[in-house]
Amino acid sequence: MSRYKVTNPATGETEKTYEQISDADLDKVVDKAESAYRNWGRTSSIDERAAVIRRVAELHTERREELADIIIREMGKPIGDALGEVDFAAAIFAYYADNAHSILADETIDLVEGSEGTAIVRTGPLGVLVGIMPWNFPYYQVARFAGPNIVIGNTIILKHASQCPESAAAIQKIFEDAGAPDGAYNNVYATSDQLARIIADPRIQGVSLTGSEAAGSAVAEVAGRNLKKVVLELGGSDPFILLSTDDMDATVDSALAARLDNSGQSCNAAKRFIVIDSLYDDFKSKFTEKMLARKPGDPKTGAGDYGPLSSLGAAEGLEEQVNRAKKQGAKVETSGSRDGAFFPATVLSEVPENADAYREEFFGPVASIYKVSSEDEAVQVANATPFGLGSYLFTTDPEQAKRVADKIDAGMVYINVVLADSPELPFGGVKRSGVGRELGRFGANEFVNKKLIRTI
Repeated sequence: MSRYKVTNPATGETEKTYEQISDADLDKVVDKAESAYRNWGRTSSIDERAAVIRRVAELHTERREELADIIIREMGKPIGDALGEVDFAAAIFAYYADNAHSILADETIDLVEGSEGTAIVRTGPLGVLVGIMPWNFPYYQVARFAGPNIVIGNTIILKHASQCPESAAAIQKIFEDAGAPDGAYNNVYATSDQLARIIADPRIQGVSLTGSEAAGSAVAEVAGRNLKKVVLELGGSDPFILLSTDDMDATVDSALAARLDNSGQSCNAAKRFIVIDSLYDDFKSKFTEKMLARKPGDPKTGAGDYGPLSSLGAAEGLEEQVNRAKKQGAKVETSGSRDGAFFPATVLSEVPENADAYREEFFGPVASIYKVSSEDEAVQVANATPFGLGSYLFTTDPEQAKRVADKIDAGMVYINVVLADSPELPFGGVKRSGVGRELGRFGANEFVNKKLIRTI
């Protein structure tokens, strides 16, 4: 029985199911993707591939309401967030179409003095890639993987999360309508075991996964055993460090926005708020008051401040984390109790260093606040987690900002700003948050052949 189905978290109703692909049909998909790579990815011009991706961007914009409505049903994303995600996906595709020539331009190597001839590095495709995507950003995640790689000339086999089959089908239709050749982009409703089998196929050249640590470890093991390139984005427990401010209310509003993005279900959302002792009481009081005033609501109308969690299971799991944190000594303040997949805004403080909550990622409207006595202690607490995806630093001291940014163990540091992701900015982390980068020119350099051409 297929696990691919649309279960609306706001109602608990299963609205549609999708048939899982057979092993035989999956083998045919690999054949098609390899053929498309050989006959289109390797032979088409940059302009031809960019034209497809530009049209993909345009179709996202033309179909934005339809696409947004799908992910409201699939994972409970509020209407405003849903439309914003579709627009961001369109912007990512447009970025790679607009910058295709610069991304793929030859790079001249200056030879050492006395050497004759020339040397260039030419960027080319690797071949067929597998993408394994999560449920929290059904369009954005695909855009940042498929956009650059199809411009480069790679072809894609894409397995979406089992709760996002309708958006997966909508993306497939967009690529078809944009003029992508058969096999260039392939949506598959596959199992993890089926993916492990095709990752081992010699025709597959790389795999990109965004998901849990367990999923990343499993995929990396198969890829490593078969010598395949991997890019992994495995979540984070991002710190928000407050060392000084000349406007506490604005800083608190930024903190709230950073925590409640996508109903708190964003890998690089701020989750741990680390505040210098002189500002702690003021920040905690204002942040807690405003956080607990935020309420979940109907994602279709956007009536609430955020939506339900992606599923009943996700809400139950978050509830267990919060209850465990309380048992292990954390102070818990909440605006109510869980109602199905709707989770109340919650603030943790006084979290003991030996508590699970000190290091865990909370995926939902739950924030933790920590008091520190110095800049060095702030950095120490920020780095006291297995993760290292993003981070946020608020300070009025420019020199302190540079100094602390260098000390934070993370792939991204945002200073005095939140929600500033953009297509040209590289996205990725260190430690157990994964390996590799997506977006920008760095994301376009992961699955490529950097071929040296030396002449005399």
